[in-house]
Amino acid sequence: MRGNEFAIARPATSALAANKLIRNTYTLLAMTLLFSAATAGVSMAVGLPHPGLILTLVGYFGLLFLVNKFQDSALGLVFVFALTGFMGLTLGPILNAYVQAFANGSQLIMMAMGGTGIIFLGLSGYALTSQRDFSFLGGFLMVGILVAFLAGLGAAVFGIPGLSLAVSAMFVLLMSGLILWQTSQIVHGGETNYIMATVTLYVSIFNLFTSLLHLLGFMGGEE
Repeated sequence: MRGNEFAIARPATSALAANKLIRNTYTLLAMTLLFSAATAGVSMAVGLPHPGLILTLVGYFGLLFLVNKFQDSALGLVFVFALTGFMGLTLGPILNAYVQAFANGSQLIMMAMGGTGIIFLGLSGYALTSQRDFSFLGGFLMVGILVAFLAGLGAAVFGIPGLSLAVSAMFVLLMSGLILWQTSQIVHGGETNYIMATVTLYVSIFNLFTSLLHLLGFMGGEE
């Protein structure tokens, strides 16, 4: 009889842990998105120039390393906000460029924001409610993101607009898959650290937004 009680208790405990992880992850994600939006707004208001590709990559990967290193301590939270704030600062000049380059730049930004929200809420909601295991996507996403990242670097260095558009389309698909994968990992116990789960989802949303904005600017930008 006691064995049955333990068998019942284990799933209940796992469900409670998963619910706590989901709550902590989405709370921190909301806070980091708001903070990132604030830093992007400040960056736009003061007209900060874009730091450039090299400094952006050094800052991003350096802060990401620190988040990973201190993910189990309070310092991890500090570095999460440092990372998302930094990404917000780099986003501000991009948004200013769209506002200045296109007559409907503000509308493009709002459309990209709305599209990002719909995709994120739809995919994460599906993964949470369906309880499907999307762990099989992990290997494909890792290879796909690496290929897309290298292709994006090539497009930026050599100035190839067509390749840049293809990379944006790839990132829309890959980030959508990453949202499904990470949410599934949270639900099924593949990810137990809410700081790392938050960072993965934030990066997915950030890249999804910038990729959609790029595509919308190409297709519907009015100069």
